[in-house]
Amino acid sequence: MSVSQVTTHILDTGSGRPAAGVAVVLYVREGDDWTLVAKGETDADGRIKTLGPERIPGGAYRLNFATGAFYEGLGTETFFPEVDLNFTVSDAGEHYHVPLLLSPFAFSTYRGS
Repeated sequence: MSVSQVTTHILDTGSGRPAAGVAVVLYVREGDDWTLVAKGETDADGRIKTLGPERIPGGAYRLNFATGAFYEGLGTETFFPEVDLNFTVSDAGEHYHVPLLLSPFAFSTYRGS
């Protein structure tokens, strides 16, 4: 499979290193419900390049990151057991890169390229 239309990566800003082994799930909103599109796990570089199909229709999407399990594996307390990032795919032909900058007690995101 080539690169999916939605990709992500996680940087653990507390350690300054990629967050490897984090479970990530991609959902699409269908009416009042969220439907699973794909799931994966970040690689050694903290990235997932094959999260779902190469093309998805426009609409509302959610990435769910299992941050609590990641920090538990490191023996580190965290305030966020998971992080949900909701975003809109408005152009089905564009690539959507949604990074997560993470620390045990804060997170930030942006639309990458």
